Amino acid sequence: MRIDVLTLFPDMFASPLGFSIVKRAQDRQLVNIVLSNIRDFAKNSYKKVDDKPYGGGAGMVLMCQPVFDCIENVQKQDENPGRVILLTPGGKKFDQKLAQDFANEKRLILIAGHYEGFDERIRIGTNAEEVSIGDYVLSGGELAAMVIIDAVVRLLPGALGDDDSAACDSFSDGLLEYPHYTRPEVFRDMKVPDVLLSGNHKDIENWRKQQSLEKTKQQRPDLLK
Repeated sequence: MRIDVLTLFPDMFASPLGFSIVKRAQDRQLVNIVLSNIRDFAKNSYKKVDDKPYGGGAGMVLMCQPVFDCIENVQKQDENPGRVILLTPGGKKFDQKLAQDFANEKRLILIAGHYEGFDERIRIGTNAEEVSIGDYVLSGGELAAMVIIDAVVRLLPGALGDDDSAACDSFSDGLLEYPHYTRPEVFRDMKVPDVLLSGNHKDIENWRKQQSLEKTKQQRPDLLK
Protein backbone atom coordinates (compact mmCIF):
# COMPACT_ATOMS: atom_id res chain seq x y z
CA MET A 1 0.00 0.00 0.00
CA ARG A 2 1.09 3.57 -0.65
CA ILE A 3 -0.03 6.50 1.50
CA ASP A 4 0.76 10.04 0.36
CA VAL A 5 0.49 12.91 2.81
CA LEU A 6 0.27 16.47 1.51
CA THR A 7 1.19 18.91 4.26
CA LEU A 8 2.85 22.22 5.06
CA PHE A 9 4.73 20.61 7.95
CA PRO A 10 6.29 17.29 6.86
CA ASP A 11 8.76 17.34 9.77
CA MET A 12 5.86 16.76 12.17
CA PHE A 13 5.60 13.18 10.89
CA ALA A 14 9.16 12.06 11.65
CA SER A 15 8.44 10.73 15.14
CA PRO A 16 4.99 9.12 14.63
CA LEU A 17 6.15 7.30 11.50
CA GLY A 18 9.47 6.23 13.02
CA PHE A 19 8.33 3.94 15.83
CA SER A 20 6.36 0.82 16.66
CA ILE A 21 3.91 -0.83 14.27
CA VAL A 22 4.01 1.85 11.57
CA LYS A 23 7.81 1.74 11.39
CA ARG A 24 7.88 -2.06 11.27
CA ALA A 25 5.26 -2.08 8.51
CA GLN A 26 7.44 0.27 6.46
CA ASP A 27 10.55 -1.81 7.15
CA ARG A 28 8.68 -4.89 5.91
CA GLN A 29 7.59 -2.96 2.82
CA LEU A 30 3.93 -3.44 3.66
CA VAL A 31 3.34 0.27 3.25
CA ASN A 32 5.16 3.16 1.59
CA ILE A 33 4.42 6.51 3.24
CA VAL A 34 5.43 9.52 1.13
CA LEU A 35 5.39 13.11 2.41
CA SER A 36 4.97 16.06 0.04
CA ASN A 37 5.32 19.69 1.07
CA ILE A 38 2.52 21.82 -0.38
CA ARG A 39 4.69 24.91 -0.01
CA ASP A 40 7.15 23.53 -2.59
CA PHE A 41 4.47 24.11 -5.23
CA ALA A 42 3.82 27.79 -4.49
CA LYS A 43 4.72 29.87 -7.54
CA ASN A 44 5.22 33.22 -5.83
CA SER A 45 8.64 34.34 -4.61
CA TYR A 46 7.58 34.25 -0.95
CA LYS A 47 6.29 30.65 -1.15
CA LYS A 48 2.94 31.95 0.04
CA VAL A 49 0.20 29.31 0.19
CA ASP A 50 -2.62 31.18 1.94
CA ASP A 51 -4.53 34.44 1.63
CA LYS A 52 -7.30 36.43 3.28
CA PRO A 53 -10.84 35.09 2.75
CA TYR A 54 -13.16 36.85 0.31
CA GLY A 55 -15.97 38.54 2.21
CA GLY A 56 -13.76 39.19 5.22
CA GLY A 57 -13.39 37.25 8.42
CA ALA A 58 -10.68 35.90 10.65
CA GLY A 59 -7.85 33.63 9.61
CA MET A 60 -6.20 32.75 6.33
CA VAL A 61 -7.38 30.29 3.68
CA LEU A 62 -5.24 27.80 1.74
CA MET A 63 -5.05 28.79 -1.93
CA CYS A 64 -6.04 26.54 -4.82
CA GLN A 65 -2.94 26.66 -7.01
CA PRO A 66 -0.29 25.08 -4.73
CA VAL A 67 -2.68 22.40 -3.48
CA PHE A 68 -3.90 21.44 -6.96
CA ASP A 69 -0.35 21.36 -8.34
CA CYS A 70 0.84 19.24 -5.42
CA ILE A 71 -2.01 16.73 -5.84
CA GLU A 72 -1.46 16.45 -9.58
CA ASN A 73 2.28 15.93 -9.10
CA VAL A 74 1.71 13.24 -6.48
CA GLN A 75 -0.90 11.40 -8.55
CA LYS A 76 1.67 10.97 -11.33
CA GLN A 77 4.15 9.22 -9.04
CA ASP A 78 2.36 5.88 -8.98
CA GLU A 79 0.37 3.86 -11.49
CA ASN A 80 -2.45 3.42 -8.97
CA PRO A 81 -4.66 6.51 -8.69
CA GLY A 82 -4.97 7.62 -5.09
CA ARG A 83 -8.19 7.90 -3.12
CA VAL A 84 -8.10 11.57 -2.14
CA ILE A 85 -9.01 12.41 1.46
CA LEU A 86 -9.42 15.99 2.68
CA LEU A 87 -8.99 16.22 6.45
CA THR A 88 -11.54 18.71 7.75
CA PRO A 89 -13.62 19.09 10.95
CA GLY A 90 -16.85 18.91 8.93
CA GLY A 91 -16.09 15.63 7.19
CA LYS A 92 -17.45 12.12 7.67
CA LYS A 93 -16.37 10.83 11.07
CA PHE A 94 -13.48 8.40 10.93
CA ASP A 95 -14.22 5.06 12.62
CA GLN A 96 -13.02 1.46 12.56
CA LYS A 97 -15.22 0.57 9.62
CA LEU A 98 -13.77 3.41 7.55
CA ALA A 99 -10.26 2.43 8.66
CA GLN A 100 -10.86 -1.07 7.26
CA ASP A 101 -12.27 0.44 4.07
CA PHE A 102 -9.11 2.53 3.67
CA ALA A 103 -6.90 -0.49 4.43
CA ASN A 104 -8.42 -2.28 1.44
CA GLU A 105 -7.19 0.46 -0.91
CA LYS A 106 -3.94 0.27 -2.84
CA ARG A 107 -3.31 3.96 -2.33
CA LEU A 108 -4.51 6.88 -0.21
CA ILE A 109 -3.76 10.58 -0.57
CA LEU A 110 -4.30 12.49 2.68
CA ILE A 111 -4.42 16.29 2.44
CA ALA A 112 -3.69 18.04 5.73
CA GLY A 113 -4.94 21.60 5.83
CA HIS A 114 -3.88 24.39 8.12
CA TYR A 115 -4.91 27.91 9.07
CA GLU A 116 -8.63 28.69 8.60
CA GLY A 117 -9.21 25.94 6.04
CA PHE A 118 -9.25 25.13 2.34
CA ASP A 119 -10.55 27.20 -0.53
CA GLU A 120 -13.83 25.38 -1.28
CA ARG A 121 -12.77 24.86 -4.90
CA ILE A 122 -10.09 22.43 -3.69
CA ARG A 123 -12.80 20.07 -2.45
CA ILE A 124 -14.95 20.58 -5.55
CA GLY A 125 -12.15 20.37 -8.10
CA THR A 126 -10.43 17.29 -6.68
CA ASN A 127 -13.64 15.40 -5.83
CA ALA A 128 -12.04 14.66 -2.47
CA GLU A 129 -13.78 12.89 0.39
CA GLU A 130 -13.92 14.95 3.57
CA VAL A 131 -13.00 13.03 6.72
CA SER A 132 -12.87 14.13 10.38
CA ILE A 133 -11.40 12.30 13.36
CA GLY A 134 -13.84 13.93 15.79
CA ASP A 135 -16.10 16.83 16.65
CA TYR A 136 -13.38 19.29 17.59
CA VAL A 137 -10.98 21.63 15.82
CA LEU A 138 -7.22 21.12 15.57
CA SER A 139 -4.61 23.62 14.39
CA GLY A 140 -4.14 21.54 11.27
CA GLY A 141 -4.81 18.21 9.62
CA GLU A 142 -1.40 16.72 10.39
CA LEU A 143 -2.46 15.06 13.65
CA ALA A 144 -5.59 13.72 11.96
CA ALA A 145 -3.44 12.24 9.17
CA MET A 146 -1.23 10.53 11.75
CA VAL A 147 -4.26 9.02 13.48
CA ILE A 148 -5.62 7.67 10.19
CA ILE A 149 -2.25 6.27 9.13
CA ASP A 150 -1.82 4.44 12.43
CA ALA A 151 -5.35 3.01 12.38
CA VAL A 152 -5.07 1.89 8.76
CA VAL A 153 -1.53 0.48 8.77
CA ARG A 154 -2.17 -1.84 11.73
CA LEU A 155 -4.96 -3.47 9.69
CA LEU A 156 -2.64 -4.42 6.83
CA PRO A 157 -1.86 -8.17 6.74
CA GLY A 158 1.47 -8.79 8.43
CA ALA A 159 1.62 -5.44 10.24
CA LEU A 160 0.84 -6.98 13.63
CA GLY A 161 2.63 -9.93 15.18
CA ASP A 162 -0.70 -11.79 15.24
CA ASP A 163 -3.21 -10.95 12.50
CA ASP A 164 -6.04 -12.01 14.85
CA SER A 165 -5.18 -9.08 17.12
CA ALA A 166 -6.91 -6.55 14.88
CA ALA A 167 -10.01 -8.74 14.64
CA CYS A 168 -10.38 -8.58 18.44
CA ASP A 169 -9.91 -4.81 18.74
CA SER A 170 -12.59 -2.52 20.09
CA PHE A 171 -15.16 -1.55 17.43
CA SER A 172 -14.11 -4.38 15.10
CA ASP A 173 -17.43 -6.11 15.81
CA GLY A 174 -19.32 -3.01 16.90
CA LEU A 175 -18.51 -3.49 20.60
CA LEU A 176 -15.74 -2.45 22.98
CA GLU A 177 -13.02 -4.97 23.64
CA TYR A 178 -13.20 -7.25 26.68
CA PRO A 179 -10.86 -6.68 29.70
CA HIS A 180 -7.33 -8.09 29.64
CA TYR A 181 -5.22 -9.52 32.48
CA THR A 182 -1.64 -10.73 32.83
CA ARG A 183 0.69 -11.84 35.64
CA PRO A 184 0.59 -11.74 38.63
CA GLU A 185 -2.68 -13.51 39.44
CA VAL A 186 -3.25 -11.19 42.43
CA PHE A 187 -2.18 -7.56 42.67
CA ARG A 188 -3.21 -5.38 45.62
CA ASP A 189 -6.06 -7.75 46.45
CA MET A 190 -7.33 -7.62 42.85
CA LYS A 191 -7.54 -11.13 41.42
CA VAL A 192 -7.63 -12.33 37.84
CA PRO A 193 -11.10 -13.82 37.11
CA ASP A 194 -11.09 -17.58 37.71
CA VAL A 195 -12.47 -18.35 34.25
CA LEU A 196 -9.28 -17.02 32.63
CA LEU A 197 -7.24 -19.49 34.69
CA SER A 198 -9.50 -22.43 33.98
CA GLY A 199 -8.05 -23.47 30.63
CA ASN A 200 -11.60 -23.96 29.31
CA HIS A 201 -11.49 -22.09 25.99
CA LYS A 202 -15.25 -22.22 25.44
CA ASP A 203 -15.95 -20.71 28.85
CA ILE A 204 -13.28 -18.06 28.26
CA GLU A 205 -14.77 -17.16 24.89
CA ASN A 206 -18.25 -16.84 26.39
CA TRP A 207 -16.93 -14.74 29.30
CA ARG A 208 -15.13 -12.40 26.91
CA LYS A 209 -18.24 -11.94 24.78
CA GLN A 210 -20.32 -11.15 27.86
CA GLN A 211 -17.71 -8.76 29.23
CA SER A 212 -17.48 -7.00 25.87
CA LEU A 213 -21.24 -6.50 25.84
CA GLU A 214 -21.36 -5.30 29.45
CA LYS A 215 -18.48 -2.87 28.93
CA THR A 216 -20.19 -1.43 25.86
CA LYS A 217 -23.47 -1.03 27.76
CA GLN A 218 -21.71 0.87 30.53
CA GLN A 219 -19.28 3.02 28.56
CA ARG A 220 -20.66 3.37 25.03
CA PRO A 221 -24.38 2.46 25.00
CA ASP A 222 -24.72 4.44 21.77
CA LEU A 223 -22.84 1.65 19.94
CA LEU A 224 -25.59 -0.86 20.79
CA LYS A 225 -28.07 1.09 18.68
